Amino acid sequence: MKYMATYDLMESMRNTNQWLGATAKSLAAYPMFSLVPNPALQWLGAWGEVTERSFERMVAKPDWGLDSFTCEDGRDHLINVKTVVERPFGDLIHFEVQGRETKKRQILLVAPMSGHYATLLRSTVKSLVSDAEVYITDWHNARDIPVSEGKFDIEDYTLYLVDFMRELGPDTHVIAVCQPAPLTLAATAYLAEQDPDAQPRSLTLIGGPIDPDATPTDVTDFGNRVTMSQLAETAIQQVGFKFKGVGRMVYPGLLQLTSFMSMNQERHSQAFSDQIVRASKGEASDHDAHNRFYDEYLAVMDMPAEFYLSTVERIFKNGEIAKNEFVVDGHKVDIGAITTVAVKTVEGEKDDISAPGQCVAALDLCTGLPDSKKANHLEPGAGHYGIFAGSSWRNNIRPLVLEFIDSNSGAPKSKDKKAAASKPANKNAAAK
Repeated sequence: MKYMATYDLMESMRNTNQWLGATAKSLAAYPMFSLVPNPALQWLGAWGEVTERSFERMVAKPDWGLDSFTCEDGRDHLINVKTVVERPFGDLIHFEVQGRETKKRQILLVAPMSGHYATLLRSTVKSLVSDAEVYITDWHNARDIPVSEGKFDIEDYTLYLVDFMRELGPDTHVIAVCQPAPLTLAATAYLAEQDPDAQPRSLTLIGGPIDPDATPTDVTDFGNRVTMSQLAETAIQQVGFKFKGVGRMVYPGLLQLTSFMSMNQERHSQAFSDQIVRASKGEASDHDAHNRFYDEYLAVMDMPAEFYLSTVERIFKNGEIAKNEFVVDGHKVDIGAITTVAVKTVEGEKDDISAPGQCVAALDLCTGLPDSKKANHLEPGAGHYGIFAGSSWRNNIRPLVLEFIDSNSGAPKSKDKKAAASKPANKNAAAK
């Protein structure tokens, strides 16, 4: 029960801060105070406005906000977010552009389950939907999933990806962003062994910890600084009575958000102070730069405890993917079994979460893949967020990824696996 009490305490603190913000905002707007203007009241109202909005966003799943799109015909076409596969822990959804001819490119975006919703990739989706049929994994908040639905660990996550790939068929190009990169690589290898006809045409891994020990960062090295028992004791809590998932053990999104904020505490504090000043001057708006960023950044979701703990233990501590020792449902996956799926890795030079070297390690694991189907791109000056959603993605990386997809869109030809394995990885093929 102590875990449930801790969970409810965190939610109570969040709720209280939201209420305090709303109260301060309402108090400062009381008409009688206008008789004697006071700058302090303006500041109080601004503080309340920013505080209420911030704590309210922590429990609200953001909307995709993709209502329409102007196509080549010059007309606006509505975008329908359609569920293709519905599962307890996550759905496969399609951004269907109504009235538009089906695009030849078919892309599956694998979103992270690392504390934020799939909407974190909204700008990535927006940049791709004009040129492709875009699908994405939409993971659910664990606190809303009844205990009766059972567990969900990294093996279950991998099997979800396998099923999603099978649903879309072989004419699919998969892009995995950050945390799911190792498991997406494993899912592709699993298909290569179990169901070769369902393999995607290409796999692009962006900023993922394939080998966390290649170039450790504070984030990827975290698992080596604590024991699993310490992590289970301090990070895992039990969902309270207010939610559908009451009793489920989770790694709370609010706790993850605290970790995110502490990494750049000074920068975030300054950002909120500046926003309060802007709000007091009447210069803030619902869709200004601050609110656009933090409405998404502050929206967090709980992860199933077994998924979080197995990720830390098996991916970061034991390095099962890096050592090609990953087991799914009793089957040892051989990444070397990937012989036809083109694999590209993308890294950011200044990525402080998954540093350069961690993701490109995937190419060395693909021992059965010919040199012509391996590629790597290192984006100069780019941080973690920039390689999938910032200007680096839009201006440099996206064109390279689409070029890589187009060059590997044909049906694969049979290869001599032994001959392919003898060739070294060409780690800059797509960057030229």
